[in-house]
Amino acid sequence: MASTLPNPERSLRYSGWAVVLAAFFGVMFSFAAIVPFTFSLFIAPLHAAFGWKREAISSTFGIAAMTVAVFSPGIGMLLDRVPPRRVVLPCIVVFSGALLSLSRLTPQLGRFYLTYFIIGVVGNGTAQLSYSRAVLSWFRTMRGTALALMLTGSGVGSILLPLIAQYVIQTRGWRAGYFTLGLLALLGLPLTAAFLRNMPGRTSHPVEQKQTTNLSSVFRSATFWLIAGSILLGAFGANGVLSHLAALLSERGVSGSNTALALSCLGAAGIGGRLLTGWLLDRFHAPTLSFLMFLLAGAGITLFAYATNAAMGITGAVLLGFSMGSEGDIGPYLIARYFGQSRFATLYGLTWTAYAMGGAVGPVLIGRLYDQMGGYRPAAILILSVTAVIAAFMNFALPRYSTKEAELNTITLQSTAAE
Repeated sequence: MASTLPNPERSLRYSGWAVVLAAFFGVMFSFAAIVPFTFSLFIAPLHAAFGWKREAISSTFGIAAMTVAVFSPGIGMLLDRVPPRRVVLPCIVVFSGALLSLSRLTPQLGRFYLTYFIIGVVGNGTAQLSYSRAVLSWFRTMRGTALALMLTGSGVGSILLPLIAQYVIQTRGWRAGYFTLGLLALLGLPLTAAFLRNMPGRTSHPVEQKQTTNLSSVFRSATFWLIAGSILLGAFGANGVLSHLAALLSERGVSGSNTALALSCLGAAGIGGRLLTGWLLDRFHAPTLSFLMFLLAGAGITLFAYATNAAMGITGAVLLGFSMGSEGDIGPYLIARYFGQSRFATLYGLTWTAYAMGGAVGPVLIGRLYDQMGGYRPAAILILSVTAVIAAFMNFALPRYSTKEAELNTITLQSTAAE
């Protein structure tokens, strides 16, 4: 029997919060938390162990990112058709196994590339793309907050994982570092198996029923390409500096412990950005928030261009982390707000393709410029800052949508919503 509730999502007994809890821990130990935030810690050890050039090592990050770009739409299509656990659980197992295998790495660079290719294939099956589809099916009025809490998991992971990896690398070596990350990747599995599911029998919200779900119409929409384009440029800048952050600060004389602290501060700021932005998204126009967050990213990257001490590095990390955390909320929110949910995972997967393309090119470009210039020169890093500013101004072209709370407050749920 159906029941009409004014706002059941505010109750802690609401079943959707168990899904958010599973998503929180899932993304904490996912590709999104492990690979971007620990990759740079292994650059110097791998260079010392095998003599690989930094461009060659950073190209591995690019391989993973481009593989994510290719496979994310397919993962999204699967998520729109099958229960999320059928996608997420196998991906977690493969992801963990690939990380564990890196502890047995040999001087054959091709094996390193192949392993990161496999990581890229399953990467988004472990990350927020897969979890957000289920979370969004349970929430309307508190959608921004639910997304923020889910994404806070990756923020927590980005604080803890660099510290853990750096400690293990320093005390046991880089092989033990990869082995530890492989084991940690399994920790999201139990709650995912127990709670992750789409809400059964939920109908679309009346506002979303009017939205376009035909893919050909979406692809003819300037709105979609503005969202995807700003995500691509933002990822180019953010991942370009993030993948080299430890090596960059080390070259500027910052100690290994302060470098790890900067990475953890970046993660901590990401948590603040996600939580604050999630609250703001339920109240203000999302493109305006996105504009401000991309400007913060540009400011953080500019600080890295000139960072000569730990204080500048940590400040830049805080600005960049806050922005990256916010954009993690805003991207899926914009997709659901403009295009509804019936093709949400597919469209979100396509924007991940844009994100991964930008995230692949940025690190490789900075690696090549490092090899050509003999160091991390400010002019090279400033290229990344400019792209973030361009991404910010693209949000001004997005159309307005209604922010009236009344449109979102009347929801008809089946009896499961009252649990």
